[in-house]
Formats: sequence, structure tokens, C-alpha cells
Amino acid sequence: MDRKSEFLSLLKDGKQDELKARQLIDELVFLEKQMQDLKKYPFIAVNPKNPAQQKPTAASKQYKELLQQYNNSLRLLLRITGDIGETEEESPLRAWLKSRKDQS
Repeated sequence: MDRKSEFLSLLKDGKQDELKARQLIDELVFLEKQMQDLKKYPFIAVNPKNPAQQKPTAASKQYKELLQQYNNSLRLLLRITGDIGETEEESPLRAWLKSRKDQS
């Protein structure tokens, strides 16, 4: 079973939102591929004269950006499929704000 099939198995057929999630799944698979390719490159450049001096490489910065996009997309997919989000408990801050809104 390939990665796209694994993601598609999360979807329950018939819902409109889940049909829209298919494009999101394609993006997730693409991001995973890009991140795998970036792992081939070094993430830290070390100064040969002073090994204590190190700085992140372009691959490191790009990987970080792709990982953030991947995590956000995955979170969105899980909300669409109903695996998270709707079953979560309301935070105390939101409950308090909601009660204050109802008073006014």
C-alpha cells in the first residue's frame, strides 16, 4: 500500500468535504517526497577553521518550511475526516469568552 492509499483510507465516501480532501492528499504526498529528497543534504554547515561556528544550510531552512506546511495540511485533513477537532474538549478560555459573549 502506497502513501496516497493510506491517506485515502482515512476518507469516508460520500461527504462533500472529504471529496475536497483528495487534492489535499496529493499535496501531502508531494510534501513528503520533497522532504525525503531534502534529507539527502546536510542541514548544518560547519566552519572548517572553527568547528564551534555552525549555521543552518538552505536545505535546513527549506525542510523547516515544508514540515510546517505538511503539519498544517495533515491537521486540516484530520479535521476534515473527523479524526480530531470536533471531539476535542473546548478550552477553558473559549468557554469563558463564550459565557462573556452570552452575557452582553
